[in-house]
Amino acid sequence: MRIVLGVSAGIAAYKSCELLRLLTESGHRVRVVPTHDALRFVGEATWAALSGEPVTASVWDGVQCVPHVRLGQTADLVFVAPATADLLARAAAGRSDDLLTAVLLTARCPVVFAPAMHTEMWQHPATQANVATLRERGSVVIEPAVGRLTGPDTGPGRLPEPAELLRVAQRVLARGAGGLDPDMSGRRVLVTAGGTREELDPVRFIGNWSSGRQGYAIARAAAARGAKVTLVSANVALDDPAGAQVVRVTSALEMRDAVLAAAAEADAVVMAAAVADYRPETRSESKIKKAGPALPPLRLVQNPDILHELSTRRPRPGQVIVGFAAETGDVLANGRAKLAAKGCDLLVVNQVGGGLAFGTDDNEAVVLAADGGETPVPRGPKDNLADVIWDLVTSRLD
Repeated sequence: MRIVLGVSAGIAAYKSCELLRLLTESGHRVRVVPTHDALRFVGEATWAALSGEPVTASVWDGVQCVPHVRLGQTADLVFVAPATADLLARAAAGRSDDLLTAVLLTARCPVVFAPAMHTEMWQHPATQANVATLRERGSVVIEPAVGRLTGPDTGPGRLPEPAELLRVAQRVLARGAGGLDPDMSGRRVLVTAGGTREELDPVRFIGNWSSGRQGYAIARAAAARGAKVTLVSANVALDDPAGAQVVRVTSALEMRDAVLAAAAEADAVVMAAAVADYRPETRSESKIKKAGPALPPLRLVQNPDILHELSTRRPRPGQVIVGFAAETGDVLANGRAKLAAKGCDLLVVNQVGGGLAFGTDDNEAVVLAADGGETPVPRGPKDNLADVIWDLVTSRLD
């Protein structure tokens, strides 16, 4: 694939060097188009060496090839990282006062912006209006990460990590012509991921094998399709997906509180987390010691059924709710019974155990619908299942 990597003048440009390396190592041909001031942060020689392609910020270099037109016309993806407030403003206004903005005007492929700037600049009404304009025109503008910025400042405005930006690029490219239509632009979605832990004492807990990979793939796919994503994450060791606001929890009760708070504004909720059905009746404030040959009795109480509660309450009109069922034995029969009991719109049923689903990079599932539909998803990368889920959700939202 032919990718134009646009780089505007922000300190986060140093991260784009790693993104460029990841893109080229993935087999893509990448042409870097920096703004003139971006070269103050990372020089032309660095971009050329990493890409193996010529680098210029001027429309007057190589004019015989008409680069301000040809680069956009021939690209399969234009990815701008970092996208500063100035670059977003010029792109929204349709300016073409340098090579990068000219490429943006001539591109007929998917365009992704990865903003990076100080919090105040990101939150300014002018920047938010420019972002809304670009999204309305079909571009994907992913939400910046929250974290350390230049100097001592911290807040939203940080460029996501290069590996996560690569995954966004891969998801957009994987959708082919569909990448031109960010069909979830303007939608707010809530995703849960990981496995809850119910503490016995400060040392021990009741838990499960969920790694959170499937939920993170679902969140990542939604962001790549233009959605504003809230991810409630329980006990995972994964990088934050680019474009997602991450809320971290530990227990089922904490997850319930976070989900109910975020669900009120969500058009769709995908409950991919493995939530413990039970928790200890009491939690010891100190480590439980051995008390002779007999173990002390462990009394459990039932946790709230978050999926059933959401499906019953429907905190937002027209909301689409998706559940997950990790099953053994007669997977489909168990899944159909669970779909009827939970009352959700879609239920993703997959078999677990023996190296399946938990902790792996692939998955196999059947998506059951409340209207009787069944969509089998053959074994493959978890990103594939994520796109199938969002295809089914968006058809119901529409």
